[in-house]
Amino acid sequence: MPQTTTAATTGTWTEEEIRQQPASWIRSLNNIDNLRASIDSFLTPLLRKDDLRIVLTGAGTSAFIGDIVSPWLASYTGKNFTAVPTTDLVTNPMDYFSPAHPLLLISFARSGNSPESVAAVELANQFVPECYHLSITCNEAGSLYQNAVDSDNALALLMPAETHDRGFAMTSSITTMMASCLAVFAPETINSHAFRDVADRCQAILTALGDFSHGVFGNEAWKRVVYLGSGGLQGAARESALKVLELTAGKLAAFYDSPTGFRHGPKSLVDSETLVVVFISSHPYTRQYDLDLLAELRRDRQALRVVAITAENDPVIEAGPHILLPPSRPFIDMELAFCFLMYAQVFALTQSISVGNTPDTPSASGTVNRVVQGVVIHPWQA
Repeated sequence: MPQTTTAATTGTWTEEEIRQQPASWIRSLNNIDNLRASIDSFLTPLLRKDDLRIVLTGAGTSAFIGDIVSPWLASYTGKNFTAVPTTDLVTNPMDYFSPAHPLLLISFARSGNSPESVAAVELANQFVPECYHLSITCNEAGSLYQNAVDSDNALALLMPAETHDRGFAMTSSITTMMASCLAVFAPETINSHAFRDVADRCQAILTALGDFSHGVFGNEAWKRVVYLGSGGLQGAARESALKVLELTAGKLAAFYDSPTGFRHGPKSLVDSETLVVVFISSHPYTRQYDLDLLAELRRDRQALRVVAITAENDPVIEAGPHILLPPSRPFIDMELAFCFLMYAQVFALTQSISVGNTPDTPSASGTVNRVVQGVVIHPWQA
């Protein structure tokens, strides 16, 4: 167990890794600033290719990075960004890898040793004649990083050493890789200077949550939690739900969806033991849909609690439980995702302790592991 004042409350790596995030982001973005010449030398020729496909990939939480950042990156850059998990790439490479278009595969990984992460790179090289790789990882000794360093068609970006999370669940690793990828492709908007506002806001959130002993969303005895978000915030909702499942070892059931999609069947799961958390978009158009669903859920009176998290108040939000986090300047959804994830991570940690788990090793049966095991990678046969 770590002996540090930042983890004094639970004595876990997980808490320390949640608390260290704002500082780790700035450290990583400073490093990217220093590597800008090398990054641009690698990327600029690729981004000039009109038919370049950019696929963001990873397994589990690492895959959700692509879900969160790819919608904004595609809109911001005008480039063809898509997110596909390595777990899909290895089973169905013929559906995702096209030899007709050059490919930049961006691989995210905490350890870089997951079998699917390594296999996805190999399959991409096998399928696509003009294939390039950007590996963003937290482990210098991992296969993903080492293979990229030794490759002529790859660039490897290593995150600060402390983000190679020692706890079971990915916390500082996902958010630092998120920030770093954004800084690589949108340096004018996401850089060590501009992103300090986000880091400071998230540090204020963590400070306000104190010793993490109080309920983030309340203290009711819920058995289900639902996270809802639109666009890239749906990716943040998905990651938030996974954190609850991982750290409670499934003792608290967790789900995610978009506010508009939730009406089409999934809303059936809401009952008197359900917590619903709605990530409210900052975009005035999208926000309307989020508020409509928020009001509907409260009118239904089926859920035990419906909580809105938002950077901007509204009468609909004020009508029920909510968390208001007005930033120092208007934040886009991509920036708000970092703020929302702070609450979700702390909630998952407190729920893990509440159900009697050890957050750093929540799977008592050992059937789920920090680095996935038991995966057989079958060689591709056309």
